[in-house]
Amino acid sequence: MTEKAVSVPSGFIDEGTLAALLEASAAINASLELPVTLNAIARSAADVLSAEASSVLLLDRQRNKLVFKAAVGARGEVQDGEEFEVNVSIAGRVAATGKPMLVPDVRQHPDFFGGIDEKFQFTTRGLLAAPLRYRDENIGVVEVLNKRGGQEFTERDLTILQVFANLAAISTSNAQMHEALKRENLGLREGARQEQPIVGNSGALKEVIQLCDRVAATNATVLLLGETGTGKELSARRIHAVSPRQARPFIAINCAALPETLLESELFGHEAGAFTGALGQKMGRFELADGGTIFLDEIGDISRSTQIKLLRVLQEREFVRVGGTQTITCDVRIIAATNRDLKDAMEKGDFREDLYYRLNVFPIHMPPLRDRREDISLLVEHFVDLTAKDFGCPQPQVISEAASLLSAYRWPGNIRELRNVIERAVLLCDADVIGREQLPREIAGDLKPAPTEDVASTLEGYEKALIVKALEENDWNQTKAAKSLGISRDNLRYRLRKYQIKRPQPGE
Repeated sequence: MTEKAVSVPSGFIDEGTLAALLEASAAINASLELPVTLNAIARSAADVLSAEASSVLLLDRQRNKLVFKAAVGARGEVQDGEEFEVNVSIAGRVAATGKPMLVPDVRQHPDFFGGIDEKFQFTTRGLLAAPLRYRDENIGVVEVLNKRGGQEFTERDLTILQVFANLAAISTSNAQMHEALKRENLGLREGARQEQPIVGNSGALKEVIQLCDRVAATNATVLLLGETGTGKELSARRIHAVSPRQARPFIAINCAALPETLLESELFGHEAGAFTGALGQKMGRFELADGGTIFLDEIGDISRSTQIKLLRVLQEREFVRVGGTQTITCDVRIIAATNRDLKDAMEKGDFREDLYYRLNVFPIHMPPLRDRREDISLLVEHFVDLTAKDFGCPQPQVISEAASLLSAYRWPGNIRELRNVIERAVLLCDADVIGREQLPREIAGDLKPAPTEDVASTLEGYEKALIVKALEENDWNQTKAAKSLGISRDNLRYRLRKYQIKRPQPGE
């Protein structure tokens, strides 16, 4: 067993070697795509050193592992994505020490990891390995196996490999930076959206904002709970915007909008040929959000199998693309949201208990719009202004009758429903005024009063209709109906007597 360090004798590069190195340099710099670059490095290394096989391994510092990224030769195609600890194998020693190694007979070397040969059904006799070193940092290893013709590698071969590795390290680093910039650009474009302010000054909303700001400075997982349309994504964006990750991507995905197979591909990405239609490799949302925040909306609707994969990401911050074998690490802040009762789903066996507790680190309950009625007028004004600008039309005025109707409505669809109503009203309004006629029937009530009715009786009829509607929606529970109307229970009872409102008997 011998192990030699590199020395560079003067004049060691003859014309043939120089030509081979120049050709190899052109090949490994022909593309900035990382997979293409690494494959070119593996092919060129085997050609320059007349080797039967060659591999490129990159260092995953976060997990302290070496990962096969490219390989040529017998069984080379099955090595992609395979990985092992840095403290295992000759390549691991080269990565750890930054020194190249020549091993004429690997069977006599204590660091040789025979499990790799056994797994790939390949017999290694001799080996050269050199570090991919860029700016005083080891980023990986290039190794060549078995000199062709049954010969042994020489010290000169080792010197040539190290020169080649220095060239390859520059190409690899450039391709890695290109991939990182491409991923960041995709992530920023995916998450780019004109930020909408959080509108309102109610106590319930102020409490939510305080909680968002408090948790933003940490990496804690946040679970936003509440009805549909209460502004959960807006709160998630608020957390990201005031966090240390604000300059990195914010990626949102609605987990209920995609079937299971497509959802996993969207979350984790996929390899070419992973399923019908997967023509190329695709980065998932977790990769795009690297360094930033991912928002998983409607988390309660994901399947059990996806829950298992998501749990691994939460625990280990790593995942595997659909159809792939390579483990990918990610530094991502996770914010999830749901309108479902996850505890109930957990008890029914629809949601994993361990995932629930991983998500429920910092829960924030989003109040429904009916519990922050003092914010409705501000939201109406905001959406009127926003819609008029979007549609390029004059900003209409909301008359007092319409404003009262909007404030009294229960808003089962919350802020999302309010915005839709205002957009419709802006489109329908005449003379730059939004009145009762521009509101949906469920809000405006009957728009055809009897001819003999005066204004007072019309308003009294509308008030009576509102009270009956609130009672019906709350199963005639007077306390709940009064709360939804924004009045006291005594005030409601007074109006029940005034309008002679009674609960219908069965059969009426």
